[in-house]
Amino acid sequence: MTRDWDAAAYDRLPIPMTGWGLAVLERLPLDGDERVLDAGCGTGQVTAALRDRLPDGGVIALDASASMLDRARDRLGDDRVTYLLHDLLEPIPIEPVDAILSTATFHWVPDHDRLFTNLANVLRPGGRLTAQCGGAGNIATVAAVLRDLGQDIAWDKVFPTAEETTSRLERAGFIDISCDLVPAPARIPADDLELYLATVCIGGILDDTPEEDRAPLVSQVARRMSEPVIDYVRLNISARRAP
Repeated sequence: MTRDWDAAAYDRLPIPMTGWGLAVLERLPLDGDERVLDAGCGTGQVTAALRDRLPDGGVIALDASASMLDRARDRLGDDRVTYLLHDLLEPIPIEPVDAILSTATFHWVPDHDRLFTNLANVLRPGGRLTAQCGGAGNIATVAAVLRDLGQDIAWDKVFPTAEETTSRLERAGFIDISCDLVPAPARIPADDLELYLATVCIGGILDDTPEEDRAPLVSQVARRMSEPVIDYVRLNISARRAP
């Protein structure tokens, strides 16, 4: 969560996360006057749609990447949005919110017990958590290629099962829990594949790789993939904080 991102590249790329995030947002019931935490707002693409659903409410846009948060601020301005640079592993310094939305973020948080406890602590009793992240089996092909190259893609990520997530949410004080895994393979244009891998999939590995070796590593991964398809598996999460 504390690593920074290339927010400009992220916005240029044909990422599927925005479409998935908008679908997740549709699952979050809102009256329009709530105060909602976007836990992992990225560059603010889904946050913009969330704000549109809150004409009398507001959004707290949280991200651990300064460049992502700056990009979100450029996109959204300060109308009904406040910004928080913060690591979800740490207690969240805000007043309780009515709901929490999160898309494509939780798998970057290495301790989900701490994560869900921190979220529960800022969610009002009865408030809803609606989220999606990478789940068990996510990007398995890329992971296998990297293993052959002596790298571990999961060293800074968590790809849990639905059952593991349900148990963690229960321990954190959530009820009415629904978790399920959905395959969501994404074909990336061949011309974008290396930048996509470097920006979205293996940035953590590249951060720990000498600069002169980064581009050759990304090229090797791209060449060894049988086709430019990232075999995503999404974990859908819905729960309420116990009254």
